[in-house]
Amino acid sequence: MSRTWNVSTVTDAARARIATARLATASGVTAVERTRLVTALTAHLRQCLTKGGEWRLGVQVPPSQGGSGRFVVEVASAAHRPPDTQPPWRVTASFPVNGDGSGAEPVGDDAETLAEALFSADEDAAVLLEKLDEQEQLVAFHREELHQTNQGVLALHAELDAAGWAQRELFAAEQKAHAEAEQARGRLTFLADASAALTASLNHDAIVRLLPGLLVPRYARTVDVWLFAEGEDEGADEHRSRPHPAAAVLAARRGRPQYAADHPGGLPGVDDQPPSALEPGRPLLCIPLLTRGAPLGVLTLSPPEERWDADDAVMLIELTRRASIALENARRFEHNRDIAETLQRALLTDLPTTPGLHLAARYLPATHGLNIGGDWYDAFRQPDGSLITVIGDVTGHGLHAAVMMSQLRTALRAYAVDGGSPGELLTRLHTFLHHLQPDLYATAVIARFRPDDPTLTWAAAGHPPPVLRTPDGQVHTLDAKPGAMLGIPLQQEIGDHTVPLPPGSTLALYTDGLVERRAQGIDPGIRRLATALKVFEPTDLDRDLEGSADRLLQPLLHDSEHDDDVCLLLCHIRSDVARVREASPSGTRL
Repeated sequence: MSRTWNVSTVTDAARARIATARLATASGVTAVERTRLVTALTAHLRQCLTKGGEWRLGVQVPPSQGGSGRFVVEVASAAHRPPDTQPPWRVTASFPVNGDGSGAEPVGDDAETLAEALFSADEDAAVLLEKLDEQEQLVAFHREELHQTNQGVLALHAELDAAGWAQRELFAAEQKAHAEAEQARGRLTFLADASAALTASLNHDAIVRLLPGLLVPRYARTVDVWLFAEGEDEGADEHRSRPHPAAAVLAARRGRPQYAADHPGGLPGVDDQPPSALEPGRPLLCIPLLTRGAPLGVLTLSPPEERWDADDAVMLIELTRRASIALENARRFEHNRDIAETLQRALLTDLPTTPGLHLAARYLPATHGLNIGGDWYDAFRQPDGSLITVIGDVTGHGLHAAVMMSQLRTALRAYAVDGGSPGELLTRLHTFLHHLQPDLYATAVIARFRPDDPTLTWAAAGHPPPVLRTPDGQVHTLDAKPGAMLGIPLQQEIGDHTVPLPPGSTLALYTDGLVERRAQGIDPGIRRLATALKVFEPTDLDRDLEGSADRLLQPLLHDSEHDDDVCLLLCHIRSDVARVREASPSGTRL
């Protein structure tokens, strides 16, 4: 269907508009689409009337296809135009129902028709307004939903931000706890290592020298150790003449740590004091070195930075306590060692003088450790005129070993009064020690020299073998089968051994401290002793046996500290040449 109207006046435009609206209604165009179409048509017709002239308005409703159709409105100039002019204005609307506009009534010229058209337009406007109202409500609903969504997003962001802050705080707390744990572990490790280093020494001077090396620069900038009375080190005179901070004096008197500075220390277990007049610009921590008896001294420290951490101060106080114990143990050890060494030297015998036989003995205490008191040497005559030389070693060390050594020495001398060979004497001594001290053992070598007898008789019980140097410079280890250690729980008869002893021979008796080293054993040491004895000239031993003893010890002990005491007894038979010279009228000894 198609219809056409000519429009040249406002009335023509109004009738054409009314007719178009009716056709759209009859065709099934919805009110909203119809209102949109009519409104657009009205605006264009107004523009056409403004331009003037006659215009042709055409409406086409092609047959619907597939249940939908198109309502087409065209406006073009009714006057003749060249072919390249502007195409006609067009507006379209779709409708979902079948219709072709055939039911539309024609538009009359009366006022009733215009009024009805006006009311129809108002109805369409009302429908449009209703649709707009629905859209506004829908927009308001969506706006509210959007607002709620925004509020939720803001709340979520706030929660996420709070969670982020909480996570960061937890991470910071974890990092802080981890750092504190690492610092605590470092302090414990340092305390354990430092304690091991302090207790490893039994020399109080070495302990005092060790403290600054342990504490500087990690836990202190400076370290001063002030020792009292017998606990003072080599710098005792310097410490007595040098003034000490008042806080150090208070620490010694009160037995509590003192902190001297121009600010409170706040350290646990430490009393705060005014800054030191000696060093007012530097904080000082004075910790007493306490023992079960009187205080040993005071440890004075200055901080590595401005002040100490509380945990560091607790660790330093504990380390000082352990250093006090180490110093006390060292002092007692040195006291007992001095007593043992004094007793040991008091019990060693004076060597007898025998024609044709020279003796030289040496006793050296251990260079470290309380390894004193077990070794001894002795030399005495028997009723038949023979000379007994003895060297022995009691197991254990200290005062108890020294006392047992003296008892064995006395018992051996008593048994020797009744005579008997070296093996018989050792057998009796074995029985004596087993009954006297079942848990104590000893080793010994006895050598017997008879006047004008070129034979040496000797016996050994678990002791390193004697070494014999003959006049030709050859050195022999007398390692014939010895007896077992003295005092072990078994019966034994220790046998005698003999060896030729020409003039100019030298017999070396010794204890294991001379030849034994932990890393090498005893055999290499015996070989070193034989080598050292072999290098002597025969005249050296004849002229100066005492000096030869010192020369013999030097190569054996110079290379290491010995942790056991050392005994050496040299027995030298004068050579024939030396005897002749001694018997000469001048009496000159060579």
